Amino acid sequence: MTIQLPDFQGGLRAYDPRPAPLALTPGAPFASRTVFSAAHVVADPYADTSPDSPAAVDWDATLAFRRHLWSHGLGVAEAMDTAQRGMGLDWAGAAELIRRSAAEARSVGGRIACGVGTDQIAAGSLVEVRAAYEEQLAVVEESGAQAILMASRALAAAASGPEDYLEVYGHLLRQSAEPVILHWLGPMFDPALAGYWGSADLDAATDTFLQVIAAHPDKVDGIKVSLLDARREIDIRRRLPQGVRCYTGDDFNYPELIAGDEKGFSHALLGIFDPLGPLAAEAVRVLDTGDVAGFRALLDPTVELSRHLFQTPTRFYKTGVVFLAWLSGHQSHFTMVGGLQSARSLPHFARAYELADGLGLFPDPKLAEERMKSLLALYGVNQ
Repeated sequence: MTIQLPDFQGGLRAYDPRPAPLALTPGAPFASRTVFSAAHVVADPYADTSPDSPAAVDWDATLAFRRHLWSHGLGVAEAMDTAQRGMGLDWAGAAELIRRSAAEARSVGGRIACGVGTDQIAAGSLVEVRAAYEEQLAVVEESGAQAILMASRALAAAASGPEDYLEVYGHLLRQSAEPVILHWLGPMFDPALAGYWGSADLDAATDTFLQVIAAHPDKVDGIKVSLLDARREIDIRRRLPQGVRCYTGDDFNYPELIAGDEKGFSHALLGIFDPLGPLAAEAVRVLDTGDVAGFRALLDPTVELSRHLFQTPTRFYKTGVVFLAWLSGHQSHFTMVGGLQSARSLPHFARAYELADGLGLFPDPKLAEERMKSLLALYGVNQ
């Protein structure tokens, strides 16, 4: 049945939904790549909250979504920016999320890594920033999860140059119990992180980043680079010490970066693998057989959807991720912590629906169509 979707010129256009989804089944973890999906949180729609209130989370639905990702062989990157850290989810909520998800991972044998930041403080001295990192690192390590040292707004504000980053990260790496993942999140995801590693010059910042890793290669499992710059990621990847992984965080260029070249490849830690989970897992299993062309044939068509969800302002990509989770039946509502469901336009949602449906991502296309129509009716678009 045709559905009328709003376009970007103020009109409506007809779209015929796909009649059946892709046939994608759960499977074992992968052999050739380590792959994490950053996962969103499901808000409690019945909670009496405001955008300024602490997040009210539907824990049952949130953990069920993580079991969905694990069932397809994906690892879960928990309490990252996809979970709205700093955009609706505060440290108290993130700490509970880490503890609950880590316990759930142990119960089902799922792989999990959790974000360590400084968001319990808005600003502070370098000593206070370091203490905030230490507090969060302790929570993650006590949960039994791997730690991801995230970029810190407070450190970006407090640091006077590269030497401050070297000191803070060196201290944290020396005391970490197990090798961590270092996360460089670009300002397109969070404007407060501009000039991270002590310089607005990305070449200079890259040198400092690599200096941190070179000084502590035994404490760095890998790095996640989220700069949406494939050439820079490849350059960084080729300069890493032996044994240190590169986890792509490039939601614009991930197929080519994961496929790699004659000099190496990237593993993955991606927010787009939240909605793409089953399809991404199928593609990586094809890659496990050595079939690069088959891998690209599955994953390349998803890039248009990813670039749409991550379009400027990129930090609002979480809205599209949760929207697709609702259409896919992973949650019963389209409500987000912090009220972030209002961060994208109706034409944006319509295009996201069309692209995801065209890829066969919706397990129940009829349910997705009905929910899309209910959203359209809420905005005054009657079919």
